[in-house]
Amino acid sequence: MTTLGDAIAQGLRESLESWGLKEESQVCITTDNGANVVKAVALNDWTRLQCFGHRLHLAIERSAREPVVERAVGICKKIVSAFSYSWKRKRELADAQAELRLPPHRFITETPTRWGSRQKIIQRVIEMEKAISQVLRAERKTWHLVPSWQEMDVLESVSKTLGPLIEFTDALSGEEYVSVSYLKHVLHLLNNTVLTPAEDDTDLTKDMKKSILKYLNEKYSEAATDDLLDMAFLLDPSFRATYIADDRKEYVKNKAAAEIRSLRSSGAGLLSLPKVKKKTAGQRVFAYRAPFLWNRLPSVIREADSVELFKGKLKTHLYNLAFGV
Repeated sequence: MTTLGDAIAQGLRESLESWGLKEESQVCITTDNGANVVKAVALNDWTRLQCFGHRLHLAIERSAREPVVERAVGICKKIVSAFSYSWKRKRELADAQAELRLPPHRFITETPTRWGSRQKIIQRVIEMEKAISQVLRAERKTWHLVPSWQEMDVLESVSKTLGPLIEFTDALSGEEYVSVSYLKHVLHLLNNTVLTPAEDDTDLTKDMKKSILKYLNEKYSEAATDDLLDMAFLLDPSFRATYIADDRKEYVKNKAAAEIRSLRSSGAGLLSLPKVKKKTAGQRVFAYRAPFLWNRLPSVIREADSVELFKGKLKTHLYNLAFGV
């Protein structure tokens, strides 16, 4: 019997073929953590790199599984609901914002699969807390929704932890550019700057930061994932070998050289040029420009047996071009 995982696996192979891509040239596929998708990737024997945004979402969900956090977030949702279905309260909230000289912002609705929407709700409740309390206290049946100072302290601790992470999610979830080479750099920033405990952090903030880092570090320490990220990092001119462990640098460089040689066109030592739709803009992208410049190198340089030998021959070649030797 054909399962959904089998159907997805076949659909992925057919998609590659329809796009004119070779399966043997594929480096990896980025997916979420859905069981059928994971099974499909395994059936195709492809390397899987889980979406960073999805992994961060899971890390944050785990860190927020505390009764005090769940209660405070629950109050936020009830507040949003109380104002969403009452034009009278909306009008009173706008009047209270004007009276207290607060920005005339509206509430944000949560999207369950996007942790950032919950964080924005929390930020908005913190910002509008005085106006919210003023409106809710004026109506007896909504007194219980007025957030207490303890709940506000919890919300502020949560916001302090999660606020800086929104930018990372947005940056690494882009659909128009490749972001895999940023991951090592982002993990370094999270471990050494963004999620390091501060002196004024509450115990809750410290615990959440620790939980998020533990989950992400465990998931990105897998051998196959580490190899993939090191390779992407090395090939990105913005980073190169900056965050690659010293004892792995030579291994990663040699592996990169071996993979580059394997991409050469058969017998000629040349790389295949991808098809581009626009001659001027398309020929400037790295995926086209890199193999184009490689193919223009003398074969004695392209066929160098090691990275060091390649560097030496390339340096001599460029010197000769520059000074007309």
